[in-house]
Amino acid sequence: MKKEQGSMDAKLAKTCRVLIIDEQVLAQGYIKYSLEELGFRDITYVDKANAALKIIEEEHFDLIVCSYNLKKDQDGYYLYDQLKNSHALPLTTAFIFISADTNSELVHSIIELQPDDFLAKPFSVKDLDKRLSRVLKRKKVLNPIYRLMDKDDFVNALDAIEEFLTRPEFAEFFPLALKTKGELLLACDKARDAKEFYHAVINVQPFTWAKLGLVNALIKLDEDEEAEKLILQLAFKPDSQLVAYDLLCGLHVKLQDFESALEAVLMAAEISPRNLRRHRVAINLSRLTHDYETQFEAAKRIVKFAKHSIHDMPQNYINVARAGIDFAMTADEQETSNLIKQANDYIRQFQQTFPKSELQEQIKVVNARLLYLQDEKERARALVEQLSEEPNQSQDLEDLLDKAKAFHTLGLYDRCQNVLDEIERRCRLTPEHGELFLHYIQQEKREKAEIRQTPKELNNSAVDFYQSGQLEAALKAFRQAYSLMPKNPSIALNLLQAIAMKVREQGLSEGAASMVERCILTIENGKLNDEQEERYLKVKSFLQEAV
Repeated sequence: MKKEQGSMDAKLAKTCRVLIIDEQVLAQGYIKYSLEELGFRDITYVDKANAALKIIEEEHFDLIVCSYNLKKDQDGYYLYDQLKNSHALPLTTAFIFISADTNSELVHSIIELQPDDFLAKPFSVKDLDKRLSRVLKRKKVLNPIYRLMDKDDFVNALDAIEEFLTRPEFAEFFPLALKTKGELLLACDKARDAKEFYHAVINVQPFTWAKLGLVNALIKLDEDEEAEKLILQLAFKPDSQLVAYDLLCGLHVKLQDFESALEAVLMAAEISPRNLRRHRVAINLSRLTHDYETQFEAAKRIVKFAKHSIHDMPQNYINVARAGIDFAMTADEQETSNLIKQANDYIRQFQQTFPKSELQEQIKVVNARLLYLQDEKERARALVEQLSEEPNQSQDLEDLLDKAKAFHTLGLYDRCQNVLDEIERRCRLTPEHGELFLHYIQQEKREKAEIRQTPKELNNSAVDFYQSGQLEAALKAFRQAYSLMPKNPSIALNLLQAIAMKVREQGLSEGAASMVERCILTIENGKLNDEQEERYLKVKSFLQEAV
């Protein structure tokens, strides 16, 4: 058979170590044939992501050709995402996805993951030649810089990229070299220089990468207002939308505007739903904002998208049950019944999927919390009393957190605080748990020290105070209930009615006006029954006249 003519450097192909990751034998055969036609000789094959992870950790490859649609233990998306985040894939290695699909989800994934290239099936030897020649040549000329970056030697890498940009024979690679220079300026904490550099690039040509880099520089320089303006512009462009929402989330987290951060990460998760890290960020942000429904939905998505991959773990299912219980603690009777059923369903799924898993104590805590929701307080307490006094050093932080919640719910306040203290201590010792989780634990400590009743108990107490004429006590209890359930329209209405009663007696204070606005927003974003709707219209009408 006559060899197709192309531009592949024969010497480069001959010395190149190639790894093919594809579970289809025919596809492997065709890629092998195509590569051999181009002069490649050192070719290794694996058909599973787990095998790929192992061999990539043990051996160096110059080129990896990976099917996006792996199915045996995890697909190409999760494989590449894991390789990047564990720093197992050196910058010197070229990574190319191949796929027969070109749907919008895959396109967004490619934009998000940024492999070195993507090749749609079916492709010819000529197509492969053209793509590989370009990618491997790029890797070769930038190899010394990438080696320095792989060793985190950013200062010398920056010097090397500056020298690279003075060599006209490499002009075709200057756009990529300029992008790398900007990244290195930020990595070297030269945010001021990076800002000037990105402005200079944008003035010549408005590259999207330069605008995104400028946003990072502005955030580092605390020029947050300018950064936000630019992010919002980028959020309207398909090729930068996803990164823009991630940057917006990070900016709002920095400003501790957790409501806006949650909104941004949910927008990103909608575009690229398979990114598990975003769902985990959404969980932490929804817990900080007491948005229990969003926490529950994010936990369910982790189970859904991790299924049939190496990310499918017992903890995912238990965390959904826990999130469902958190939501049920603030829900009405009918919704609580449905949430209890869903929590039990996820526990059953966990037990069926992982029959040999040894998580008896974790399930015991979940069952205690479920019993409490079903007004079986004595049985719940009996289960919790069996738990060890001292926090287990090997136990996951989510396990400890659930235990703390069970202790608090059942009136074991000192034990609850001891566990929360231990979680905070570990968070400070091991920062990989993240600032958001630490912030949430600190919030939990404060709230559980100040508020000893559950949200529903608080609301019931407040109603009793209100009906017996104890307005100040009712207001305090309603405010506490609303601080724990800021998305609950019924609680917001009860607080609004108590505020209206106080306004009738004393007039509207500045602090009360702000709380009235928040309550109205919650009510109008939620659902009320007919009786509540009638009450709301009367209270709102009175407050409008009082202002």
